[in-house]
Amino acid sequence: MRKETKEYNYDWMLWSIIDNAAKTCDGSRKEYESLLGLIPHLRDLLHTIISQGEPGILLLKLLAGYLKKILTAHDEGKKIAMTTFCFAPPILYAFDVVPLLLEPITGLGTFILRRGTAEYLDYCCEVGFTETSCSSQRGSLGAYLAGLATRPDLIVCDSPGICDTNANSYAFASAYLGIPFYQLNHPPSLTDERSRRYHTEDFRNMIAFIEEQTGNKLDQDRLREVIEEIKIQDKLICELTDLQQLIPSPMPSIYNLFLYSGVFLFNGTKGFTRLLRSMLKKVRTNAEKGIAGTRSTGERARGFFSYIDHYTTDLRFWQWLDANDISHLGCILSSFWQEGAAYAVDREDATYRMSTDSMESMIDSLAAQMSRMPMVKSIRGPYDAPNMWLDDTLNMARLFKADFVSYFGTIGCRNTWGMVKSYARDLERHGIPTLILYSDSFDDRVQSWEAVTDKMSEFIHLRGIGKRL
Repeated sequence: MRKETKEYNYDWMLWSIIDNAAKTCDGSRKEYESLLGLIPHLRDLLHTIISQGEPGILLLKLLAGYLKKILTAHDEGKKIAMTTFCFAPPILYAFDVVPLLLEPITGLGTFILRRGTAEYLDYCCEVGFTETSCSSQRGSLGAYLAGLATRPDLIVCDSPGICDTNANSYAFASAYLGIPFYQLNHPPSLTDERSRRYHTEDFRNMIAFIEEQTGNKLDQDRLREVIEEIKIQDKLICELTDLQQLIPSPMPSIYNLFLYSGVFLFNGTKGFTRLLRSMLKKVRTNAEKGIAGTRSTGERARGFFSYIDHYTTDLRFWQWLDANDISHLGCILSSFWQEGAAYAVDREDATYRMSTDSMESMIDSLAAQMSRMPMVKSIRGPYDAPNMWLDDTLNMARLFKADFVSYFGTIGCRNTWGMVKSYARDLERHGIPTLILYSDSFDDRVQSWEAVTDKMSEFIHLRGIGKRL
């Protein structure tokens, strides 16, 4: 790692940039527009978010507050738990533990930093971790292994059986840094009683681990407060999902990023509820006017991105979607399987339901939510088994009337690379044009963004997608 990269801590750099970005909207419009000329590297990124109005501003302020909590946690006597986007954070908020999610923090680095996160990615390999692991963790994990970020106090994650490189990243971090570690497990089935019982027992053991590490018992009143907020958020998310079924889709494509990053980082917090309400207000307005959420308010095509999105510099993926009037109908990361979700009709056994009737029911609710987190729910067993990846994609592509399905991943996504061609073949047999992109969503060195857009544009042209519009 270069000496220059070690000058500032990674998490402090992200916080300082996002905190200042969040303040740009506190002044006048003239001041904001003048500022854009002074920040050529960050101009497009900032404007893409601020141009969304109140939801973009709220997201920036939430992110700035989140990163500051990580930086100040130890001064305030709080513990920091390193974890993954596969892990639902409400249980940590109930303990007043600060969740530190590697994948979103990697994504922030790829969005913001001109040099990207390549040196942090590579540093993991320098200290002995495999280069074939997932870049979504390594992009920020390298900073923590190098001592260039606030040290976590414990690690909790839950991806064994779903993503081995994800699980190994946290296991390696625990061994290398000497941090206590608890790992939830997931059997390949989802809805049978044996799996339900396994999940709840495993979840209770994790609670005991957190109690031991923090020295605090789980507070029933605080837990109820968090779950009540989740219930509100689940209803708002379900309405957003309902509205995405309209043609044209009234939901701006970037709102999907706001939605799932919000759940990963802020689920169960009042700030996220404010963000969802602000998003829903805009989407309802677009729906009433019969306009699309794309930049031109038209809709050329509708795409479902069946795994993850592409997190290249300056939010160029979402800029490209808007420039081509393509509605983003969600991805596996925006599918949370709460009770009432449009895609869960006739699949109620695959959903979770939040209950505050008792301490037992609250813990059971959170265990059920955890077992249905994106990727955990859909990629825990054979891709073509009931309630798994193919089944879920077919259901959502039909529900949202998608014109095509596209796959992005990382070089470390072995659970999906091992079946993605069969998966794409099966989708095509059902009449759904499907594109596999051989890029890395967090590392442009694998395939350039220009190559990615060339492939997507070629696919849309050759398959005649959007000609009917």
